[in-house]
Amino acid sequence: MAAITLISGSTLGSAEYVAEHLETLLQQDGLTTALLHDPELDALPLSGIWLVVTSTHGAGELPDNLQPLYEAIASQLPDLSAVRYGAVGLGNHEYDLFCGAIRQFDALLQRCGAQRIGDRLEIDVLQHEIPEDPAGEWIAGWKVLI
Repeated sequence: MAAITLISGSTLGSAEYVAEHLETLLQQDGLTTALLHDPELDALPLSGIWLVVTSTHGAGELPDNLQPLYEAIASQLPDLSAVRYGAVGLGNHEYDLFCGAIRQFDALLQRCGAQRIGDRLEIDVLQHEIPEDPAGEWIAGWKVLI
């Protein structure tokens, strides 16, 4: 079975809850998971499957707990060609940079050679009171691609 490293970036907790929900769904299917709320580059496997779940903070910015990882990847540009990943973002469509954090992270991972599995999910929290619901629907299709 595939091992999946979930990476959570959250300011107010919504993305953390979504990541925990997705981890539960993956584990129910017999998949091995590890959930990191304060991820560091040297603690991440540079191969395998990652699932990045992040909210957008301020004007399209990464949450504080994800910023150090993003900066480490951006400065070191590690070879992530052995990484396949999923991308889930939470945002508010009323802001100009809707889901800006996941879009930045997605672009950076691709720049380092990682390959995204399926489409990026962008959840508008104004349209989905419970963001775990659309994430749960998305993961059902995503996991068949891994």
